[in-house]
Amino acid sequence: MTSPSHEQIIADTRRWVERAVIGLNLCPFAKAVYMKEQVRFVVSDATTPEELLQDLINELEKLAESSAEIIDTTLLIHPFVLQDFLDYNDFLDVADEVLEERDLAGELQIASMHPQYQFADTDINDIENYTNRAPYPTLHILREASVDKAVAAFPEAEQIFEKNIETMKNLGYDGWDKLWEK
Repeated sequence: MTSPSHEQIIADTRRWVERAVIGLNLCPFAKAVYMKEQVRFVVSDATTPEELLQDLINELEKLAESSAEIIDTTLLIHPFVLQDFLDYNDFLDVADEVLEERDLAGELQIASMHPQYQFADTDINDIENYTNRAPYPTLHILREASVDKAVAAFPEAEQIFEKNIETMKNLGYDGWDKLWEK
């Protein structure tokens, strides 16, 4: 079996952003930056956590050095490493350490998406886990200032998580599957 091309990986991820993240309004802040083409989609060819860490550092630096009007957020998609969610989850600690080491904590943050995403205290098959289930393991690098601005403009932003769980429960597994039909 051949690996998907970078173009296919990005197309799959864009479809997920359009149908799930924006389509289900899982992130009410996503549509504006997506429509303005301020989302950078990057595919990492890393096959080891060490290689992925270097790609992450490169993307953190690129985002920090770029204007928010050009790149507001980055999706670092890494389909060839950290396929196991627990390994991926452990890597998030390393990613946060890099933010601290590079004095980027408070400027950038990393959100997580994974095909096997599982919130603490849930069963692997609970529908609420699907709010963060992307087609490939993905590190979402966000600007703190953009998050703060979006939260300030969105009433009751702290309720997004609960609303997303409700959305997923109402959608159900069949509804989730229908999202991906052509």
